[in-house]
Amino acid sequence: MNQSEKLFKEARKRIPGGVNSPVRAFGAVGRTPKFIARSRGPWIWDVDGNRYLDFVMSWGPLILGHANPDVIKAVKRALPLGTSYGAPTENEIRLAALIQSAFPSIEKVRLVSSGTEAVMSAIRLARGATGRKLILKCDGCYHGHADSLLIRAGSGIAQFGIPGSKGVPEELAKLTLSIPFNDEEALEAVIKKYGRDIACFILEPVPANMGVVLPKSGYLQKARDLTKRCGSLLIFDEVVSGFRLAFGGAQELFGVQADLTCLGKILGSGFPIGAFGGRLSVMNELAPEGEVYQAGTLSGNPIAVCAGIETLKKLKERAIYRTLQKRTDDFLSILKMEIKRKSIQVTVNQAGSAFTLFFNQAPVFDYASAKLSDTKRYARFFHTLLENGIYFTPSQFEANFISFAHEPGLLKRAARVILKGLLEN
Repeated sequence: MNQSEKLFKEARKRIPGGVNSPVRAFGAVGRTPKFIARSRGPWIWDVDGNRYLDFVMSWGPLILGHANPDVIKAVKRALPLGTSYGAPTENEIRLAALIQSAFPSIEKVRLVSSGTEAVMSAIRLARGATGRKLILKCDGCYHGHADSLLIRAGSGIAQFGIPGSKGVPEELAKLTLSIPFNDEEALEAVIKKYGRDIACFILEPVPANMGVVLPKSGYLQKARDLTKRCGSLLIFDEVVSGFRLAFGGAQELFGVQADLTCLGKILGSGFPIGAFGGRLSVMNELAPEGEVYQAGTLSGNPIAVCAGIETLKKLKERAIYRTLQKRTDDFLSILKMEIKRKSIQVTVNQAGSAFTLFFNQAPVFDYASAKLSDTKRYARFFHTLLENGIYFTPSQFEANFISFAHEPGLLKRAARVILKGLLEN
Protein backbone atom coordinates (compact mmCIF):
# COMPACT_ATOMS: atom_id res chain seq x y z
CA MET A 1 0.00 0.00 0.00
CA ASN A 2 1.51 3.33 -1.06
CA GLN A 3 1.21 6.62 0.82
CA SER A 4 -1.75 7.89 -1.22
CA GLU A 5 -3.66 4.69 -0.46
CA LYS A 6 -2.87 5.00 3.25
CA LEU A 7 -3.98 8.63 3.33
CA PHE A 8 -7.17 7.89 1.42
CA LYS A 9 -8.05 5.13 3.87
CA GLU A 10 -7.52 7.54 6.77
CA ALA A 11 -9.34 10.38 5.02
CA ARG A 12 -12.45 8.25 4.48
CA LYS A 13 -12.75 7.86 8.25
CA ARG A 14 -12.87 11.63 8.76
CA ILE A 15 -14.12 13.22 5.50
CA PRO A 16 -17.18 12.09 3.49
CA GLY A 17 -15.82 9.95 0.68
CA GLY A 18 -12.33 10.91 1.75
CA VAL A 19 -12.43 14.13 -0.30
CA ASN A 20 -13.73 17.68 -0.04
CA SER A 21 -15.14 17.75 -3.58
CA PRO A 22 -16.63 14.59 -5.15
CA VAL A 23 -14.72 14.45 -8.45
CA ARG A 24 -11.43 14.28 -6.55
CA ALA A 25 -12.32 10.78 -5.36
CA PHE A 26 -11.49 9.29 -8.80
CA GLY A 27 -14.86 7.52 -8.61
CA ALA A 28 -15.39 7.81 -12.37
CA VAL A 29 -12.11 6.01 -13.05
CA GLY A 30 -12.33 3.50 -10.22
CA ARG A 31 -9.04 3.92 -8.37
CA THR A 32 -7.51 5.60 -5.33
CA PRO A 33 -6.89 9.33 -5.86
CA LYS A 34 -3.37 10.74 -5.79
CA PHE A 35 -2.66 12.90 -2.74
CA ILE A 36 -0.64 15.88 -3.90
CA ALA A 37 2.36 17.16 -1.92
CA ARG A 38 3.59 20.11 -4.02
CA SER A 39 3.54 21.77 -7.42
CA ARG A 40 5.58 24.05 -9.65
CA GLY A 41 5.04 25.35 -13.18
CA PRO A 42 3.25 22.58 -15.17
CA TRP A 43 4.17 19.86 -12.65
CA ILE A 44 2.60 18.26 -9.58
CA TRP A 45 4.19 15.70 -7.22
CA ASP A 46 2.22 13.19 -5.18
CA VAL A 47 3.06 12.10 -1.64
CA ASP A 48 4.88 9.04 -3.02
CA GLY A 49 7.29 11.24 -4.97
CA ASN A 50 5.78 10.64 -8.43
CA ARG A 51 5.85 13.62 -10.79
CA TYR A 52 3.07 14.35 -13.29
CA LEU A 53 2.66 16.81 -16.13
CA ASP A 54 -0.58 18.44 -15.03
CA PHE A 55 -3.41 19.16 -17.47
CA VAL A 56 -6.04 19.67 -14.76
CA MET A 57 -4.39 22.81 -13.33
CA SER A 58 -6.69 22.89 -10.29
CA TRP A 59 -9.67 22.60 -12.70
CA GLY A 60 -8.72 25.72 -14.64
CA PRO A 61 -7.52 28.59 -12.41
CA LEU A 62 -3.78 28.22 -13.02
CA ILE A 63 -3.39 29.78 -16.45
CA LEU A 64 0.09 31.01 -15.42
CA GLY A 65 1.09 27.61 -14.03
CA HIS A 66 1.48 26.34 -10.47
CA ALA A 67 3.14 28.66 -7.94
CA ASN A 68 3.81 31.45 -10.45
CA PRO A 69 6.75 33.41 -8.94
CA ASP A 70 5.16 36.85 -9.42
CA VAL A 71 1.85 35.79 -7.88
CA ILE A 72 3.69 34.22 -4.95
CA LYS A 73 5.68 37.45 -4.43
CA ALA A 74 2.48 39.51 -4.43
CA VAL A 75 0.92 37.21 -1.85
CA LYS A 76 4.03 37.28 0.33
CA ARG A 77 3.91 41.08 0.34
CA ALA A 78 0.26 41.00 1.37
CA LEU A 79 0.41 38.34 4.10
CA PRO A 80 2.25 40.34 6.82
CA LEU A 81 -0.41 43.05 6.52
CA GLY A 82 -3.17 40.67 7.65
CA THR A 83 -5.25 37.85 6.22
CA SER A 84 -8.74 39.34 6.49
CA TYR A 85 -10.27 42.63 7.64
CA GLY A 86 -14.01 42.38 7.04
CA ALA A 87 -13.71 45.95 5.78
CA PRO A 88 -13.15 47.58 2.36
CA THR A 89 -9.65 47.93 0.90
CA GLU A 90 -8.15 49.99 -1.92
CA ASN A 91 -7.09 46.84 -3.75
CA GLU A 92 -10.73 45.80 -4.15
CA ILE A 93 -11.22 48.90 -6.29
CA ARG A 94 -8.11 48.04 -8.35
CA LEU A 95 -9.33 44.51 -8.99
CA ALA A 96 -12.82 45.76 -9.87
CA ALA A 97 -11.29 48.17 -12.39
CA LEU A 98 -9.27 45.35 -14.01
CA ILE A 99 -12.41 43.21 -14.29
CA GLN A 100 -14.28 46.10 -15.88
CA SER A 101 -11.45 46.66 -18.37
CA ALA A 102 -11.85 43.04 -19.48
CA PHE A 103 -15.67 42.94 -19.62
CA PRO A 104 -17.38 46.10 -20.97
CA SER A 105 -20.75 44.59 -19.99
CA ILE A 106 -19.74 44.82 -16.30
CA GLU A 107 -20.56 48.37 -15.18
CA LYS A 108 -20.43 47.39 -11.51
CA VAL A 109 -19.02 44.26 -9.89
CA ARG A 110 -19.19 42.59 -6.50
CA LEU A 111 -16.53 40.23 -5.18
CA VAL A 112 -17.45 36.96 -3.46
CA SER A 113 -15.53 33.85 -2.40
CA SER A 114 -16.32 31.27 -5.10
CA GLY A 115 -17.90 30.69 -8.48
CA THR A 116 -20.86 28.94 -6.86
CA GLU A 117 -21.47 31.98 -4.66
CA ALA A 118 -21.23 34.28 -7.68
CA VAL A 119 -23.88 32.28 -9.55
CA MET A 120 -26.16 31.94 -6.54
CA SER A 121 -26.01 35.70 -5.96
CA ALA A 122 -26.52 36.58 -9.63
CA ILE A 123 -29.68 34.46 -9.78
CA ARG A 124 -31.11 36.05 -6.65
CA LEU A 125 -30.32 39.44 -8.14
CA ALA A 126 -32.01 38.50 -11.45
CA ARG A 127 -35.14 37.42 -9.60
CA GLY A 128 -35.13 40.57 -7.50
CA ALA A 129 -34.56 42.87 -10.47
CA THR A 130 -37.25 41.28 -12.68
CA GLY A 131 -39.78 40.23 -10.04
CA ARG A 132 -39.95 36.80 -11.71
CA LYS A 133 -39.36 33.31 -10.29
CA LEU A 134 -38.38 30.91 -13.09
CA ILE A 135 -34.80 30.14 -14.12
CA LEU A 136 -33.80 28.73 -17.50
CA LYS A 137 -30.59 26.72 -17.90
CA CYS A 138 -29.06 24.19 -20.30
CA ASP A 139 -28.69 20.44 -19.82
CA GLY A 140 -25.12 19.61 -18.84
CA CYS A 141 -24.11 23.15 -17.90
CA TYR A 142 -22.85 23.16 -14.31
CA HIS A 143 -23.23 26.32 -12.27
CA GLY A 144 -22.08 25.22 -8.85
CA HIS A 145 -24.03 23.35 -6.20
CA ALA A 146 -26.74 25.89 -5.34
CA ASP A 147 -30.13 24.20 -4.87
CA SER A 148 -31.87 25.92 -7.80
CA LEU A 149 -29.27 24.62 -10.25
CA LEU A 150 -28.77 21.04 -9.11
CA ILE A 151 -31.56 19.74 -11.28
CA ARG A 152 -31.80 16.82 -13.64
CA ALA A 153 -33.22 17.70 -17.05
CA GLY A 154 -36.26 15.96 -18.44
CA SER A 155 -36.43 14.25 -21.81
CA GLY A 156 -38.69 16.82 -23.45
CA ILE A 157 -37.62 19.87 -25.45
CA ALA A 158 -38.21 22.02 -22.38
CA GLN A 159 -39.21 20.57 -19.05
CA PHE A 160 -39.30 21.62 -15.42
CA GLY A 161 -36.45 20.17 -13.42
CA ILE A 162 -36.60 17.45 -10.84
CA PRO A 163 -34.05 17.28 -8.02
CA GLY A 164 -30.67 15.92 -9.10
CA SER A 165 -29.52 15.59 -5.50
CA LYS A 166 -31.11 14.63 -2.21
CA GLY A 167 -31.70 17.66 -0.07
CA VAL A 168 -33.05 19.77 -2.95
CA PRO A 169 -36.80 20.36 -2.43
CA GLU A 170 -38.93 19.32 -5.40
CA GLU A 171 -40.81 22.60 -5.14
CA LEU A 172 -37.58 24.55 -5.63
CA ALA A 173 -36.36 22.39 -8.52
CA LYS A 174 -39.65 23.05 -10.32
CA LEU A 175 -38.71 26.71 -10.57
CA THR A 176 -35.91 25.75 -12.96
CA LEU A 177 -36.39 24.89 -16.64
CA SER A 178 -33.73 23.03 -18.61
CA ILE A 179 -33.24 22.78 -22.37
CA PRO A 180 -30.54 21.25 -24.61
CA PHE A 181 -27.53 23.47 -25.27
CA ASN A 182 -27.16 24.70 -28.86
CA ASP A 183 -30.83 24.04 -29.66
CA GLU A 184 -32.34 27.29 -30.96
CA GLU A 185 -35.77 25.73 -31.51
CA ALA A 186 -35.96 24.56 -27.90
CA LEU A 187 -34.90 28.01 -26.71
CA GLU A 188 -37.54 29.71 -28.85
CA ALA A 189 -40.22 27.30 -27.64
CA VAL A 190 -39.52 27.77 -23.94
CA ILE A 191 -39.28 31.56 -24.28
CA LYS A 192 -42.59 31.61 -26.18
CA LYS A 193 -44.32 29.54 -23.49
CA TYR A 194 -42.75 30.84 -20.26
CA GLY A 195 -40.89 34.02 -21.26
CA ARG A 196 -42.96 36.40 -19.13
CA ASP A 197 -42.14 34.34 -16.02
CA ILE A 198 -38.43 33.68 -16.66
CA ALA A 199 -36.12 35.84 -14.54
CA CYS A 200 -32.95 34.73 -16.32
CA PHE A 201 -31.37 32.38 -18.79
CA ILE A 202 -28.05 31.22 -17.32
CA LEU A 203 -25.56 29.30 -19.41
CA GLU A 204 -21.91 28.63 -19.86
CA PRO A 205 -21.28 30.34 -23.22
CA VAL A 206 -18.65 27.66 -23.79
CA PRO A 207 -19.58 24.71 -21.56
CA ALA A 208 -16.69 22.94 -19.84
CA ASN A 209 -18.52 20.73 -17.38
CA MET A 210 -19.86 18.23 -19.90
CA GLY A 211 -16.43 18.43 -21.47
CA VAL A 212 -15.56 21.36 -23.74
CA VAL A 213 -18.46 22.13 -26.10
CA LEU A 214 -18.51 25.05 -28.51
CA PRO A 215 -21.64 27.11 -29.20
CA LYS A 216 -22.99 26.79 -32.73
CA SER A 217 -22.73 29.88 -34.91
CA GLY A 218 -25.42 32.38 -33.91
CA TYR A 219 -26.60 30.51 -30.81
CA LEU A 220 -25.33 33.01 -28.24
CA GLN A 221 -26.72 35.93 -30.25
CA LYS A 222 -30.08 34.15 -30.43
CA ALA A 223 -30.01 33.80 -26.63
CA ARG A 224 -29.22 37.52 -26.38
CA ASP A 225 -32.06 38.53 -28.72
CA LEU A 226 -34.73 36.29 -27.21
CA THR A 227 -34.03 37.18 -23.57
CA LYS A 228 -34.00 40.89 -24.39
CA ARG A 229 -37.32 40.54 -26.20
CA CYS A 230 -39.09 38.90 -23.23
CA GLY A 231 -37.44 41.00 -20.52
CA SER A 232 -35.40 38.17 -19.00
CA LEU A 233 -31.78 38.69 -17.99
CA LEU A 234 -29.03 36.81 -19.83
CA ILE A 235 -26.41 35.50 -17.40
CA PHE A 236 -23.13 34.16 -18.73
CA ASP A 237 -21.42 31.83 -16.30
CA GLU A 238 -17.83 32.57 -17.26
CA VAL A 239 -16.31 31.00 -14.16
CA VAL A 240 -14.30 28.73 -16.49
CA SER A 241 -14.22 30.71 -19.75
CA GLY A 242 -13.58 34.10 -18.17
CA PHE A 243 -9.92 35.13 -18.69
CA ARG A 244 -9.33 31.68 -20.26
CA LEU A 245 -10.56 32.03 -23.85
CA ALA A 246 -9.55 35.69 -24.01
CA PHE A 247 -8.99 38.49 -21.52
CA GLY A 248 -12.67 39.32 -21.92
CA GLY A 249 -13.72 35.68 -21.95
CA ALA A 250 -16.35 34.29 -24.31
CA GLN A 251 -18.00 37.71 -24.56
CA GLU A 252 -14.90 39.11 -26.23
CA LEU A 253 -14.43 36.01 -28.39
CA PHE A 254 -18.03 35.83 -29.69
CA GLY A 255 -19.03 39.49 -29.47
CA VAL A 256 -22.17 38.88 -27.37
CA GLN A 257 -22.67 40.82 -24.14
CA ALA A 258 -24.53 39.45 -21.11
CA ASP A 259 -26.66 41.36 -18.61
CA LEU A 260 -24.84 39.65 -15.74
CA THR A 261 -21.52 37.78 -15.74
CA CYS A 262 -20.19 35.31 -13.16
CA LEU A 263 -16.42 34.91 -12.71
CA GLY A 264 -14.03 32.80 -10.62
CA LYS A 265 -11.13 30.35 -11.07
CA ILE A 266 -8.47 32.34 -13.02
CA LEU A 267 -9.63 35.49 -11.22
CA GLY A 268 -7.85 34.27 -8.07
CA SER A 269 -4.98 32.29 -9.62
CA GLY A 270 -5.66 29.43 -7.20
CA PHE A 271 -6.99 31.47 -4.28
CA PRO A 272 -10.71 31.31 -3.36
CA ILE A 273 -12.50 34.21 -5.03
CA GLY A 274 -15.41 34.89 -7.35
CA ALA A 275 -17.25 37.87 -8.75
CA PHE A 276 -20.49 38.79 -10.44
CA GLY A 277 -21.28 42.00 -12.24
CA GLY A 278 -23.29 43.60 -14.99
CA ARG A 279 -25.53 46.46 -16.00
CA LEU A 280 -25.68 49.43 -13.67
CA SER A 281 -29.47 49.36 -13.34
CA VAL A 282 -29.38 45.71 -12.29
CA MET A 283 -26.37 45.88 -9.96
CA ASN A 284 -27.86 48.88 -8.15
CA GLU A 285 -30.62 46.55 -6.92
CA LEU A 286 -28.05 45.02 -4.53
CA ALA A 287 -27.97 46.04 -0.87
CA PRO A 288 -27.03 48.49 0.54
CA GLU A 289 -28.25 50.54 -2.45
CA GLY A 290 -31.15 48.24 -3.31
CA GLU A 291 -33.28 45.57 -1.66
CA VAL A 292 -31.59 42.36 -2.90
CA TYR A 293 -29.46 41.10 -0.03
CA GLN A 294 -26.05 39.50 -0.52
CA ALA A 295 -23.12 39.43 1.90
CA GLY A 296 -19.94 37.53 2.75
CA THR A 297 -17.43 37.73 5.60
CA LEU A 298 -14.49 36.85 3.35
CA SER A 299 -15.67 38.68 0.21
CA GLY A 300 -12.78 40.71 -1.19
CA ASN A 301 -10.26 38.77 0.91
CA PRO A 302 -7.03 40.82 0.70
CA ILE A 303 -4.78 37.86 -0.13
CA ALA A 304 -7.01 36.54 -2.92
CA VAL A 305 -7.47 40.06 -4.27
CA CYS A 306 -3.69 40.62 -4.46
CA ALA A 307 -3.27 37.33 -6.34
CA GLY A 308 -6.05 38.37 -8.69
CA ILE A 309 -4.54 41.79 -9.41
CA GLU A 310 -1.14 40.30 -10.23
CA THR A 311 -2.71 37.69 -12.51
CA LEU A 312 -4.98 40.07 -14.40
CA LYS A 313 -2.17 42.59 -14.87
CA LYS A 314 -0.23 39.89 -16.73
CA LEU A 315 -3.21 38.71 -18.74
CA LYS A 316 -4.18 42.25 -19.75
CA GLU A 317 -1.06 42.37 -21.92
CA ARG A 318 -2.87 39.74 -24.05
CA ALA A 319 0.33 38.32 -25.58
CA ILE A 320 -0.11 35.29 -23.35
CA TYR A 321 -3.28 34.34 -25.24
CA ARG A 322 -1.50 34.24 -28.60
CA THR A 323 1.18 32.04 -27.04
CA LEU A 324 -1.33 29.70 -25.41
CA GLN A 325 -3.39 29.43 -28.58
CA LYS A 326 -0.38 28.46 -30.67
CA ARG A 327 0.91 25.95 -28.13
CA THR A 328 -2.52 24.34 -27.80
CA ASP A 329 -3.12 24.30 -31.56
CA ASP A 330 0.28 22.72 -32.22
CA PHE A 331 -0.22 20.13 -29.47
CA LEU A 332 -3.72 19.13 -30.55
CA SER A 333 -2.86 19.11 -34.25
CA ILE A 334 -0.44 16.24 -33.57
CA LEU A 335 -3.23 14.32 -31.83
CA LYS A 336 -5.87 15.11 -34.44
CA MET A 337 -3.63 14.07 -37.32
CA GLU A 338 -2.87 10.68 -35.79
CA ILE A 339 -6.46 10.15 -34.62
CA LYS A 340 -7.63 10.65 -38.20
CA ARG A 341 -4.80 8.64 -39.78
CA LYS A 342 -5.31 5.65 -37.47
CA SER A 343 -9.11 5.90 -37.28
CA ILE A 344 -9.15 6.17 -33.47
CA GLN A 345 -12.68 6.65 -32.15
CA VAL A 346 -12.05 9.92 -30.35
CA THR A 347 -13.45 13.41 -30.93
CA VAL A 348 -11.31 16.41 -29.93
CA ASN A 349 -13.12 19.58 -28.83
CA GLN A 350 -11.07 22.73 -28.18
CA ALA A 351 -11.78 26.26 -27.01
CA GLY A 352 -8.61 28.33 -26.70
CA SER A 353 -6.30 26.54 -24.26
CA ALA A 354 -9.06 24.23 -22.96
CA PHE A 355 -9.82 20.87 -24.57
CA THR A 356 -11.53 17.51 -24.10
CA LEU A 357 -10.85 14.16 -25.74
CA PHE A 358 -14.27 12.51 -26.04
CA PHE A 359 -14.16 8.73 -26.49
CA ASN A 360 -16.88 9.19 -29.05
CA GLN A 361 -16.55 9.15 -32.84
CA ALA A 362 -19.51 11.47 -33.46
CA PRO A 363 -19.42 15.26 -33.06
CA VAL A 364 -20.10 16.49 -29.52
CA PHE A 365 -22.29 19.61 -29.42
CA ASP A 366 -24.52 19.15 -26.34
CA TYR A 367 -24.96 17.04 -23.22
CA ALA A 368 -26.79 14.20 -25.00
CA SER A 369 -24.01 13.77 -27.57
CA ALA A 370 -21.33 14.02 -24.86
CA LYS A 371 -23.06 11.25 -22.89
CA LEU A 372 -22.56 8.83 -25.78
CA SER A 373 -18.85 8.71 -24.90
CA ASP A 374 -17.32 5.43 -23.73
CA THR A 375 -16.48 6.19 -20.09
CA LYS A 376 -14.93 2.77 -19.48
CA ARG A 377 -12.44 3.33 -22.28
CA TYR A 378 -11.71 6.78 -20.91
CA ALA A 379 -11.01 5.33 -17.44
CA ARG A 380 -8.46 2.89 -18.90
CA PHE A 381 -6.90 5.70 -20.91
CA PHE A 382 -6.69 7.94 -17.83
CA HIS A 383 -4.76 5.32 -15.87
CA THR A 384 -2.41 4.63 -18.78
CA LEU A 385 -1.52 8.32 -18.81
CA LEU A 386 -1.16 8.44 -15.03
CA GLU A 387 1.25 5.50 -15.12
CA ASN A 388 3.28 7.42 -17.69
CA GLY A 389 3.47 10.69 -15.76
CA ILE A 390 0.55 12.65 -17.25
CA TYR A 391 -2.32 13.90 -15.09
CA PHE A 392 -5.56 14.33 -17.07
CA THR A 393 -8.96 15.08 -15.59
CA PRO A 394 -10.32 11.94 -13.85
CA SER A 395 -13.66 12.34 -15.64
CA GLN A 396 -14.62 12.10 -19.29
CA PHE A 397 -16.94 15.06 -18.85
CA GLU A 398 -14.46 17.75 -17.80
CA ALA A 399 -11.98 20.06 -19.49
CA ASN A 400 -8.21 19.79 -19.59
CA PHE A 401 -6.14 22.97 -19.57
CA ILE A 402 -2.82 24.16 -20.93
CA SER A 403 -1.00 26.88 -18.99
CA PHE A 404 1.73 29.34 -19.89
CA ALA A 405 4.12 27.00 -18.03
CA HIS A 406 3.48 24.16 -20.51
CA GLU A 407 6.43 24.66 -22.84
CA PRO A 408 6.30 23.40 -26.46
CA GLY A 409 8.89 20.64 -25.90
CA LEU A 410 6.91 19.23 -22.97
CA LEU A 411 3.69 19.28 -24.96
CA LYS A 412 5.30 17.53 -27.92
CA ARG A 413 6.55 14.72 -25.66
CA ALA A 414 3.17 14.55 -23.92
CA ALA A 415 1.43 14.18 -27.28
CA ARG A 416 3.46 11.02 -27.99
CA VAL A 417 2.46 9.51 -24.62
CA ILE A 418 -1.19 10.44 -25.13
CA LEU A 419 -1.23 8.88 -28.61
CA LYS A 420 0.22 5.69 -27.17
CA GLY A 421 -2.52 5.71 -24.55
CA LEU A 422 -5.19 6.20 -27.21
CA LEU A 423 -3.89 3.29 -29.27
CA GLU A 424 -3.73 0.99 -26.25
CA ASN A 425 -7.26 1.80 -25.13
